Amino acid sequence: MKKNKKKSNIDFRFMSFFFKIRDVFHPPIKKIINAEIKQGEIVLDYGCGSGSYSIAATEKIGPMGKLIAADIHPLALKKVREKAKKIGYNNIETIQTDCDTKLDDESIDKIICFDVLHGISNKNNIIKEFYRVLKPNSTLSLDDHHYNEDQIIDFITSDGLFKLAYNNDKQYNFIKI
Repeated sequence: MKKNKKKSNIDFRFMSFFFKIRDVFHPPIKKIINAEIKQGEIVLDYGCGSGSYSIAATEKIGPMGKLIAADIHPLALKKVREKAKKIGYNNIETIQTDCDTKLDDESIDKIICFDVLHGISNKNNIIKEFYRVLKPNSTLSLDDHHYNEDQIIDFITSDGLFKLAYNNDKQYNFIKI
């Protein structure tokens, strides 16, 4: 199986700087609202990067919820932990992973995966992992501007594990079947 390639530390730092600028013009909370994240949920932010969406999701889930930030890069996880500590959130867990999250079966209410799919070498494995960890009838919220709508929908639904619930501003929400 081909492994995903981890960005260099310099690449990661450049990407984090770019995300700070992006977040000014495109506040992360908009995607979190589109994902319909609710208080008390357990959310997996797969490919969390520097944590923009992790922090926004934690605001929605509140103190009774839990956010699991997952990324291949250790600097990403360090950045998320630093942001969480600075803000005072203690319900964020981080895991370093290249696909196998080691999470329990059917333990996650929502998965958010924003602008990550294009960087994953074995997309079929990650879709199966998402299916495994999501609770029945739970949601995978995904976007990736590297693909068009038909490519995203076909890829996520082709194995019959997910069906499209709705699309809101190029953010696709799929239900686990």
